[in-house]
Amino acid sequence: MKTDEKQNLIKQRFYYSTDQIIEKPFNWKQMGRLMGYIKPYSKNLLPLSFLTVILTTIVRLIVPILIGVYTLDKAIVQKDLDLLWVLVGSIFGLYLVSYVANTLRIRWMNMLGQNVIYDLRKHLFTHVQSLSHRFFDSRSAGSILVRIMNDINSLQELFTSGVINLLMDFLLLIGVIVILFTISPPLALAIMIILPVMFFISTSLRKKIRRSWQTVRLKQSMLNSHLNESIQGIRVTQAYTQEKENIEFFDGINTENFSSWQDATQKNAVFRPFVEMTNAIGTAILIWFGASLIANESITIGEFVSFAFYLGMFWEPISRLGQVYNQLLMGMASSERIFEFLDEKPIVSEKDDPVVLPDMKGDIEFDGVEFFYDGTRKALNSVSLEIKSGQTVALVGHTGSGKTTIASLISRFYDATGGEVKIDGYNIKDLSIGSLRSQISVVLQDTFIFSGTIMENIRFGRPSASDEEVIAAAEAVGADEFIKDLANGYATEVEERGNVLSVGERQLLSFARAILADPKILILDEATASIDTESEMKIQQALKTLLKGRTAIMIAHRLSTIREADNIIVLDHGNIMEQGNHDALMKHQGIYFELVKSQFKMLDAG
Repeated sequence: MKTDEKQNLIKQRFYYSTDQIIEKPFNWKQMGRLMGYIKPYSKNLLPLSFLTVILTTIVRLIVPILIGVYTLDKAIVQKDLDLLWVLVGSIFGLYLVSYVANTLRIRWMNMLGQNVIYDLRKHLFTHVQSLSHRFFDSRSAGSILVRIMNDINSLQELFTSGVINLLMDFLLLIGVIVILFTISPPLALAIMIILPVMFFISTSLRKKIRRSWQTVRLKQSMLNSHLNESIQGIRVTQAYTQEKENIEFFDGINTENFSSWQDATQKNAVFRPFVEMTNAIGTAILIWFGASLIANESITIGEFVSFAFYLGMFWEPISRLGQVYNQLLMGMASSERIFEFLDEKPIVSEKDDPVVLPDMKGDIEFDGVEFFYDGTRKALNSVSLEIKSGQTVALVGHTGSGKTTIASLISRFYDATGGEVKIDGYNIKDLSIGSLRSQISVVLQDTFIFSGTIMENIRFGRPSASDEEVIAAAEAVGADEFIKDLANGYATEVEERGNVLSVGERQLLSFARAILADPKILILDEATASIDTESEMKIQQALKTLLKGRTAIMIAHRLSTIREADNIIVLDHGNIMEQGNHDALMKHQGIYFELVKSQFKMLDAG
């Protein structure tokens, strides 16, 4: 694949996604919002850190005066050995205080920074958990992972050292300027002449540096998205022998990520050498003009030495302030992406005073329900249906007919764009989401198995369940047989997605998980599609008992699994075309009849 083709492919796959560079001016209001995460520690770690900063700064401001003015001009010139020993002891004591204060500052700031990062990551993860399915429909898992991990990690240095260093350098800079003008106003003014030039150049770099770090974050997001996609789809990649193309595509993204880092670091690297150059110019002015002032006896040698110490201290915080500002720019680039997620509002949300249904009956009603997935693609067209408590209703139809949409609306993963969905006579939007979903279990065709033991995966349906209840749920769906054959039985560890289990075994675990939850409404979305005939027969037997007293919605392409349903609803392009039990629909010889006949032909052909 040529380089141009590779770059165009990357643009097609990533540049038109929702994960884009956020164009907002640098604003201290947003940075203040980020610093708000320090507030919980404003009564312990933060004031203690400030105290150590103040102690360290005071020591650094006192020592040059003691060395230059007192040691040189008084103790040495006047040959006062007693004063000299007092000064040496004082300077040693001050450095000891500074050492202890710096040690405590580093310890407390690291604790503060880690706590803030922990709180921020927890807040972001908790918020993402509350977002609606539509949010995840438009974003890859990799891009979400980048926000929670990489973007928050990039703020670590800012919180562990940047904020306190900013205060320390600011206090030190103000103190040094005051002392410089106190020692010799003419010499201080001569050196300050170069500051406006420095300020002008550093200001012109700000926008470029910030844009560069935004680009870095975007490229990292693209890289992580592709990595996640490649790992999840490795079987498909190998099945179609697309390893070479996948490697080339990854190389293109990796190259862009590398280039963005190079660009950002090069722009960052401009500031420090510039500060060092201005430091050199300032030192030259000090030597030239300072020597003339000594010759004119406007300042003493001790004052000159103290001035030289302070001048070195003057450029040090300026250089570090540039680094802190770069940290702020990186922090702003990351915080914009973090707050973009935190500012996302769940499309499906509760009212301020939702109705809590502690004991749901399971009556379901759709009254003229319409639904659009993206504002233009209509999935349901004025659907009205009624499912009585305890009924088993099957939804059939071709792909895209609206079956899964109906199931998603019942669980309120999405909200209807028109009409009303009611449960037990209540508009579903008036109900507490927690009380609603806690009484509904959904079993999907693509079963997700979490890292952990078999026991823990089944217990996910009801964390408070005892081991006996978990085992009873597994026995009810026939999962107990294969679990007992595993090396460690229910204590067997399974990795992410349960790759050590067969597709049918994973599906049986999902059934056990759903049954353990003891739902009032059970939704089976192609739940038996991946199970072999023998396992399906076991489950069909179990379901006859387990579905008793529960409302069940079954979505199935394999029509043999729904023959016993109380009502079969046939959908086509979001419309209900016909409904009734199996015998009635077969006599009607409509769409359902044709679907059954075509499946029998396929079986015969097989």
